[in-house]
Amino acid sequence: MDVFRVFVAFLSLCVSAISAFSQSLDSDFTFTLPAGRKECFYQSMKKDASLEIEYQVLDGASLDVDFQLHAPNGHILASDYRKSDGVHTVETEEGDYMFCFDNTFSAVSEKIIFFELILDNMDDREDSEDWKAYVQGTDLLDMKLEDIMDTINSVKARLGKSLQIQTVLRAFEARDRNLQESNYERVNLWSCTNLVLMMIVSGVQVYLLRSLFDDKRKTRT
Repeated sequence: MDVFRVFVAFLSLCVSAISAFSQSLDSDFTFTLPAGRKECFYQSMKKDASLEIEYQVLDGASLDVDFQLHAPNGHILASDYRKSDGVHTVETEEGDYMFCFDNTFSAVSEKIIFFELILDNMDDREDSEDWKAYVQGTDLLDMKLEDIMDTINSVKARLGKSLQIQTVLRAFEARDRNLQESNYERVNLWSCTNLVLMMIVSGVQVYLLRSLFDDKRKTRT
């Protein structure tokens, strides 16, 4: 019987460990925001959860966009004006949160925008705590289950942070690459323009010199 109780407690611990890793949900999305347009997205949240949103403008003139985060009751929780990137974290209530990217101030240039959502404490904690009912009154060979859960949660948080940093670094790399390609095209355009202007100026100079000599010959004759 004791062996069975130990096995049940160990199995419940494994299940709770897996559920601990699933409490943080990450998602990212890249989209094109046309000139003069505003795009809004919605995210359903639970009470006492955490919503973190990070965005970056990867491509487009001036690399800027307007941003607003709205609560389910319509209140504005965060807003940015013509920024290239931003990070906002809020403690949520039950309901749908809306966040909008506004490019209406630009009449010509479209923007490529990347954003990432990190949702914490979205799982029901009652299920993850059910395993404790099986270990009441058992010794489990003096294992400190609370310490094990703290370690698992710490590892989960660090893995989530590492994934977030990698995603942000990829977004920075994409934005820098787009900026370099844009600068490369501008340099080529101005180089070609200067080359054409130099050829025109050279031709005009040759024509003027020839016309001067032609005038002198006509005056001698």
